[in-house]
Amino acid sequence: MYSIVLVDDHAIVREGFKRLIEMEPDLEVIAECRCADDAVEAINQRHPDLVALDLSLPDGSGLPLIEHLHSLAPDTHIVVLSMHDGEPYVSEALRRGASGYVTKGAAPEELVAGLRQVMQGETFLSSDLRQRRAERPSEALDPVNRLTAREREVFLLLAAGKAPKQVAAVLGVGQKTIYIHRASLMGKLGAGSELDLYRMASERGLLAERKN
Repeated sequence: MYSIVLVDDHAIVREGFKRLIEMEPDLEVIAECRCADDAVEAINQRHPDLVALDLSLPDGSGLPLIEHLHSLAPDTHIVVLSMHDGEPYVSEALRRGASGYVTKGAAPEELVAGLRQVMQGETFLSSDLRQRRAERPSEALDPVNRLTAREREVFLLLAAGKAPKQVAAVLGVGQKTIYIHRASLMGKLGAGSELDLYRMASERGLLAERKN
């Protein structure tokens, strides 16, 4: 029996997913959560095999939560169930540690198949996402993923509205270093201004990643 925690802020959605999942003899929903804090508590207490996670939660984006849950319970698989079907969301969720991504418009049987495939150690995308990647493979190559770890930090801080001087203070480096990283990351992203950086971070749900 595989144990599953559902994380979605809409009770009617959780109930629908729960009924669908528990029609399977080897799947059991052991907890339902409406927010990130509830999810962390459930993972700590129940140690599920899998978390089915929405990205839109009342206490923040589910994207940073993926990394947090992965650090709390490395052996627990995470599958995103979301209305967001844009490639930036999918790429970012997988980069942060999700093993599957199922859109809420997918057929019910895809959800069950996806949960089983992920629990067997594989990666799963619902058919609409697989088809889109096949038709437009370049969309899967998100330029944000080409940034180095330091460039990513600078990118997020600049996108959040911090000036280079403030970024240098946060990261404990000189302003010249920040300008070098800024030039490099803007070249990789094809950005012409901090406004472009804000837009790119916002589209990917990344602005909650750094709050300092």
